Amino acid sequence: MLYYLSAKTDHFTWLNIFRYVTFRAFMGAGTAFGLSLLLGRWMIARLRDFNIGQVVRQEEEVDSMLQHHKRKAGTPTMGGLLILFATFVATALWCRTSNPQVWIAMGTMLFMGGVGFADDWLKLRKRHSGGLKEWQKLALQCGWVILMFLAIEAVPGTRVYARQLMVPFLKAPLAAHLPVWVAVAIMFGVLVGTTNAVNLTDGLDGLAAGCMGSVSAAYLALAYVAGHLTMATYLQVPSVSGAHELAVFCGCLLGAVLGFLWWNAYPAKVFMGDTGSLALGGAIAMVAILIKHELTLVIVGLVFVVEAGSVLIQRGACKLHRWRTGELLAQERRPFRMTPIHHHFELISKDRARAEGRSPEAAENTVVIRFWIVSIVCALLGLATLKVR
Repeated sequence: MLYYLSAKTDHFTWLNIFRYVTFRAFMGAGTAFGLSLLLGRWMIARLRDFNIGQVVRQEEEVDSMLQHHKRKAGTPTMGGLLILFATFVATALWCRTSNPQVWIAMGTMLFMGGVGFADDWLKLRKRHSGGLKEWQKLALQCGWVILMFLAIEAVPGTRVYARQLMVPFLKAPLAAHLPVWVAVAIMFGVLVGTTNAVNLTDGLDGLAAGCMGSVSAAYLALAYVAGHLTMATYLQVPSVSGAHELAVFCGCLLGAVLGFLWWNAYPAKVFMGDTGSLALGGAIAMVAILIKHELTLVIVGLVFVVEAGSVLIQRGACKLHRWRTGELLAQERRPFRMTPIHHHFELISKDRARAEGRSPEAAENTVVIRFWIVSIVCALLGLATLKVR
C-alpha cells in the first residue's frame, strides 16, 4: 500500500524511496517484527484466558526419557496466529498490492494456517494429541494446490515457467513443458512435503521458528534475484516478472518469525502450533514454486528435510519389522532413539551431560542452537547455487 506513495514524487521527491524493493523488504521485516514483539504478551494472555494450552502425547505414546516435556503441557499454543497477523499487516503495508504473486503466497499461508488452526482446535477439544486425520489434511492441501496451479497458469509473469522443472546447478530447465498432472504432482509434493516437514520440526522451543528465519532470509535474496532481470540473466536463473515483490513478502515473514521467536525461545512462553508451522511451510513452499527454486528448498531447508526423513525412516523400519516378524521393533534396534531426529540428539545430549556431571536441563537449548547453525549454513549453500551453474 505504501508503495503507491511513490506516485507523489512530483511534489515530494523523497517519497521515491518507496519504489525500492530493498527498502520495503527491510521496512516490512521491521514492521512485522515490531508487531510480533508488541502484541506477543497480549496474545499470550488472551490464549491463557481462553485456556488454549499445549496438549502433550499420552503416557503410552511418550518415551520415558522425555517425560520432562510434560511440563510444557498447558503452555499457550496457536501462537502462529501472531505470525499470520504480523505478516499480513506488514505485507499489506509494504508490498505492491496489485501484484498477484504476493497474494498467491499470502493466500497459501492463510489457507495452510487455517488447516493448522482446525487441527489445533480439534486437539484442544479432544484433549488429545490427534487432530485432523491425515487424509483430511491431504485432501484440503490437494484441493488448494489445484486451485493455485490454475492461478499460476492465469498470471502472465508465472505462466511461462508453470510447467518447467528447474534443478539447482543447471542453467536450462530439466523439463521445459511438463504435462499438467506432473506439474501439479510436483507442486503438491513440494507444498505438502514442506508443510509437514516444518510441522515435524516444531518440537523444541524455538527450533522451527529459528530455522525458518534463515530459510526466509535466503528466499528473500532468491526472490530478489528472480525478479531482477539483469541479475537473473547474469546468474542464468529464471527471470520471473513481478517476483521481486515476493522478496518484500519474505522480509515480512522473516520479521514476523523473529518477533515470534522472542516469545518462543527457551523456555517458550507460547508455541506456534500447527497454525503456525503449516502456515510457514506453505508460505515458503509457494514462494519457492513461484520463483522456480522449489528444489533449492531441499538445500536451504535441509534441516526440515532431515527431520521429515528421520520420521519416514523410523516408521519404515518399524513397519517392515512388524510385517516380517509380527512383533514390535525393540527400542534399541530402531534407527533412532526417538523421532523427529531433534529428540534423538536431545537424548544423546542429556546422556552426555549426565556422564560429565553437568545438568541435563540445557540439552534442549543446545540442540536448538546447533540446528540453527546448520540451518544458516544450509541457507548460505542454497544461495551459492545461484553462482554454480
